[in-house]
Amino acid sequence: QVQLVESGGGLQQAGGSLRLSCAASGRTFGMGWFRQAPGKEREFVAAITWSAGIRYYADSVKGRCTISGDNAKNTVYLQMNSLKPEDTAVYYCAVRAGISLSFDPLSRKWYDYWGQGTQVTVSA
Repeated sequence: QVQLVESGGGLQQAGGSLRLSCAASGRTFGMGWFRQAPGKEREFVAAITWSAGIRYYADSVKGRCTISGDNAKNTVYLQMNSLKPEDTAVYYCAVRAGISLSFDPLSRKWYDYWGQGTQVTVSA
């Protein structure tokens, strides 16, 4: 069982920045961030896979967000800049613990463990 601890959410004005952090208690193959706004489906934001060091971004955050992390520490960060009110959501950290035959870091189903979520609110 891998446990995740998220931090860094909060209230920010539009145009501002926030940095989310997520630390996993065990080894990870990949880590990602998803978000869920009220009344909407949980959607992909960004992900990183350690083996190839490849980063993935949703079109809605590309150019404004950067995912980074430390594989040795099983920690991932999401730096969000130029925040918009539509970025308001609960942000969830997700972990893929091991290698699998399928490879789809943009899909919720690819991940084994989820954090409790951290609220990000962006005011206009």
